[in-house]
Amino acid sequence: MATSLEYQNKISKFDKADLVNLWEEIKIGATPDRDQGKTFEYLIIRAFEIEGAAVRYPYSVKLDDNEIIEQIDGAIYFENFSCLIESKNTDEPMNIEPVAKLRNQLLRRPSAVIGIIFSKSGFTSPAITLARFLSPQTILLWTGEDLEYALKRRSMKVGLRAKFYHCVENALPDYNLLEMEVEI
Repeated sequence: MATSLEYQNKISKFDKADLVNLWEEIKIGATPDRDQGKTFEYLIIRAFEIEGAAVRYPYSVKLDDNEIIEQIDGAIYFENFSCLIESKNTDEPMNIEPVAKLRNQLLRRPSAVIGIIFSKSGFTSPAITLARFLSPQTILLWTGEDLEYALKRRSMKVGLRAKFYHCVENALPDYNLLEMEVEI
């Protein structure tokens, strides 16, 4: 299996069209030479990087004795946004466990940090309900459809902004980008 640095070096050569093609492969499980979950993680981070966001690819957080205490799927920074990323490439909708895990990670960080969970297959009702009641932590939910919509329009940052604004105004972290009144 490829190392994290090898994944990062390979994905850094991808442009937006390559990412859209990779997404199509991920959707049908046609990436036999790659780890599906890791490929999904790196695709998301690269999509933001291409749009000019500062990013950190997947990494581990260690204690003083070098014991790993967290695995983070990535971080993105642009404008006033600082976000931790959690990515789930599963065939079933994601349940509450990753929401609870990310909430706990956010509790250890400055209050302005936003959590974002990308789930290829969407979310269960309990996961959505939990995300709606996490204040003061904010965790925005992105489905595979949201990701595809933003990838094809080269507007991951615009999509994140739209989801965040909707969450601020309506207290709903699961805004569907396909419902946007203005094309992104």
